[in-house]
Amino acid sequence: MADKKTDKYSYAKGRRKTASATVRLFAGTGQNTVNEKPLEEFFPVKLDQRRVMKPLQVLGKLKDFHFTARTTGGGTTGQAGAVRHALTRALVDYDQTYRGDLKKEGLLTRDPRMVERKKTGLRKARKSEQFSKR
Repeated sequence: MADKKTDKYSYAKGRRKTASATVRLFAGTGQNTVNEKPLEEFFPVKLDQRRVMKPLQVLGKLKDFHFTARTTGGGTTGQAGAVRHALTRALVDYDQTYRGDLKKEGLLTRDPRMVERKKTGLRKARKSEQFSKR
C-alpha cells in the first residue's frame, strides 16, 4: 500500500456490469481525463459526471486530487460506475483513513448485477412463448 505523498500516483481497477476501468490518482489540481478526453466530454450526462466524482465529494477533496482513467466494455452508465469504483479504491490505496467514510457511503462495494444469459427455448433470459390452451 502507498503512504501519503511518497508515490507518484495511486493506481486501482474497478468494475461494474461488463465495464472495467483503471484509474491513476494524482495529488494536486489538474484535468480529470477519461480515455484521454476531459471528464465532461467523455461523460456528457451530468448524472454520470456526479456519479464519477462522488468519492471525492464525500471526502471533500474535489480540489486536492485529479485522475486519469482508462475504461473499456459496457455502456456509459457501466463505465461511469467502473470509474467510480476504481477511483474509490485508489483513494483508499492513497490513504487508509479514507476507508471508513467511503465504506459508509457504499462506494467500496462492487455492484454485482449482470445481465442474465439467454436460455435455449426461450425468447430472452426468462420470457417464453405465449401459452395457448387450444
